[in-house]
Parts: sequence; structure tokens; C-alpha cells
Amino acid sequence: MIFDLILRSDRVVTPAGVAACDVAIQGEKIAAVAAAGSFDASAAKRVIDMTGKIIMPGGIDPHVHLKWYSPHPDGSVTLTDGPEIVGRAALYGGTTTMIDFVRWTHGKTVQQAIDERHKDWTNNCQCDYSFHVMVEGALPPEIFPQLTHVLRNGYPTIKMFTTDITPSRRGRMVDFGDIWEVFKVVADAHGLCVIHGEDNDIVMHMYDKVIREGRTGFENLAEVHNAMSEDLSFRRVLGLAKNVPGIAIYFMHVSAAFGVEAIREARAKGLPVYGETLHQYLMYTSEDYKKPNGQMYHTYPSLKAQTDQDALWRGTVDSSISTVATDEVCCSLKAKTQGKRVDDTTGGNVGVEPRVSLMYSEMVGRRGYTLEKFVNLVSTNAAKIMGLYPRKGALTAGADADITVLDPSRKFILTKDMLHEQDYSPWEGHEFLAWPCLTVLRGKVVVEGGQFLGDVKDGRFLPRKISGYIRGGAML
Repeated sequence: MIFDLILRSDRVVTPAGVAACDVAIQGEKIAAVAAAGSFDASAAKRVIDMTGKIIMPGGIDPHVHLKWYSPHPDGSVTLTDGPEIVGRAALYGGTTTMIDFVRWTHGKTVQQAIDERHKDWTNNCQCDYSFHVMVEGALPPEIFPQLTHVLRNGYPTIKMFTTDITPSRRGRMVDFGDIWEVFKVVADAHGLCVIHGEDNDIVMHMYDKVIREGRTGFENLAEVHNAMSEDLSFRRVLGLAKNVPGIAIYFMHVSAAFGVEAIREARAKGLPVYGETLHQYLMYTSEDYKKPNGQMYHTYPSLKAQTDQDALWRGTVDSSISTVATDEVCCSLKAKTQGKRVDDTTGGNVGVEPRVSLMYSEMVGRRGYTLEKFVNLVSTNAAKIMGLYPRKGALTAGADADITVLDPSRKFILTKDMLHEQDYSPWEGHEFLAWPCLTVLRGKVVVEGGQFLGDVKDGRFLPRKISGYIRGGAML
């Protein structure tokens, strides 16, 4: 057999560890991973020697919002940038798969919501993608059999909010009776519940309090979306989950030490509970709201204190935190900073492109994490938890040939002009200690030497199924 492509390096991150390897690609799949030098130049149409560079699975971002509704202070709503923009930037940054959301709202079926969402993505994204299904508000009885159907047919993750987030978004929260009913449906269908966990009573009380006191500036967001709120919500969700055999929980955007501790305690009991944090929370604190255009650093829940950030980092070490996502919302600096108040600040961030390299710089470069630990946090764990492994997130024979090559000799200070999304970056001014020099999507070289070689029709939808290993409480 003549392979299509062989990538070779002395640092290849495989499920068995880091080694000097040849990664042989045939069509869309990895055909073989063998000791470096196992194949000579005649074994493939092209051999690329990446010695000195890091070959790893393509990054997986399990939490993005593309072509997403964005409320404005004047009451109007627009859509953020779509997959045709963010997908390209993702590949530049070494991320080959993103998971977005289908938003179910009243007046339609879940399947109708899914069909509508596919229209936003089909032939309109350069990288691969999948969807969580988001339900909100008071859930009608007819929705539960609909959820059973989609859970068993490629959409195995259901997202719910335990808060309305802001006073203007009333109707977002799912009450705990309905959460209980969804838990039972998801457990029976072998799925996973994805939770935005904040205590609505506390959040809305604090909105009333700071507004009444005239402290309406966004710099007070950490008081409103506070750490205690996360503690109360996480523990209430976990208390409910203990009464539903077979339910598995994934807490999105964990932001506080209390959240990390709640997850750690649940996992110590063998419960199938997993935590995600965001690179915003790992890199910024509530003090950063005081900077010029401090809204740049915000997403919901709020940034927290330095002690919370320290706890998040500890969580990535002991696996209380399994993944690092972005909560991507791609909009202009004008849109991001238009809200000045605690109750109208735009959430989300422009972050898919720099995520992999930023986390390499901080984890491996500055904190001494192993390459395996870093890859787990930005790729492999998301694949395992979300039902994509080993098709994604692993350099192993039979997996999709989704590959990122990081160049650790490329050290630089990031400017927004180096990126491919919007007109600002919250990461501008950071020193990066690596950057991708090659990205491969299902065997196709889509970025090489700074040149984009992909196509907006390259991206493919990925139906998923949560493994029994994850639903059984596997410790990642």
C-alpha cells in the first residue's frame, strides 16, 4: 500500500504516550502509527518530517455558540458570526471539531429545531461539528418522548440552565421538577446532561441589590454571578442526580472553587460527573473587569477571584476539571463592549483560534504539565466524554486523521491582526510559546505554513453516542 501522507516526529502524542513515530494516513483515516523510520519515502505520496515539533490529535472545543442570537441594550437582537468564519479560524488554531447547540423553544418540536440548526451549518463550516440540544423554560409533557428519540439518534447531550442568567432573559431557566424529568429520560436513553449551574434566587437577588444601590457597572458582575451561587446550584443538581440511577452530568464553564470542590467530591464517590472550564477563567479574574474595555474578558457566569482561578488550575491537575473550552461568541469589539451594566454585558468570547496554543503555553510551557495531560484537556477528554472517541481525539489506527502539529520554536507576542476572526482578541499581548504549523482534517491538509487550504464544505456533522465507560463514572 502507498499511503497518502506520512507525518514523522520525535514527539507524537498517542494513547500509549509520547514517542518518536510515523503517522501514516490513507484517505480520511489514520492507517498506522509506527516507530519513527518504519516507512521510507517510497511508502507514501508525501512524507513530512516534523522532528522537533509536536504531533497531536486535532483540538476539540465542546462549547461554542456560532450564528447565535445576541441581545443588545436597546432590546434588539442580532446574530453573531457563523461557522463559515469561526470554522476557518479554528483550523488555523489547530481545532478540528466544535460542538455547538440546537436551541429548542416553545412552538416547535425538538426535531424541527435540529433541522433548522443544520441549515446554519451544512456546507458552511470548514471543520467537523456536532450539536448539544438545549431546552429552556417550562417543559411541555410532549417534549420528553421527543428527547428520547433524538438522544438515541446522534444527539446524546441535553443542556439546561438553572438560572435565567439576566433579568431580561426570563424563561431560560428549567425548574428542578422538569430537570428531574429530563434526568430520567436522559438516563434511560444513555445520554449525558449538560448543565449551566447558578442559583437563580441568588443571582436575581443580587441583580436587584446592586441596581437598587446604584452599582450598575459591569465591574460588579462577580458580585451578582457569585461563587456561592455556583456552590448552591452544583450541589442541588448533584443531590437530584443521586436520585436518578444512570444519569451522567457535565458541568459547563466551571468558574469557582466551590464548583471544583463539588465535582471533586462527587467523583470521589464514583459518580459520572465531569467538569469543563474556560480559558477565560484560567487566565483572567474579576480584577480584569477594571481594565479598559474590561467587558472583553467576560462571559457568563462571571470571572471570579484569584483563589477561584487557583482552584480551577488545581482541578485540571487532579481531573476534577476534564476539559478546557471557549464558550465562543464571535462578535466585534463594538458589540462585545456595548453593554456597560451588570444586566446587559455581552457574554462569550473570541477564542477558538488561540485556545490550543494558549493552553500549551500555560500548561506545558509555564506549569510543567506533560504533553499527554495537555492533549487530554484540549482534545481527548472532550472526545471521550461527548461520544466521539476514538474516532476523534486520538492518534491511533482507524481514527479520523485529524492532526495538529505545534511548533514550539515559534514564540511571539500575540496581536489581533495575527488571527482570523474578529477585530479584537482578549489574548492580545500574551506571550505564546508555540503555534500550529500544520492542521489536517480527515486526511486533508487544511492549513500549512500559514496558508489556508480548506473549504467551507469540508466540515461534516458528527452523530454521537455516550459510551458506557463515561456513563459509568470513568475517571478521566
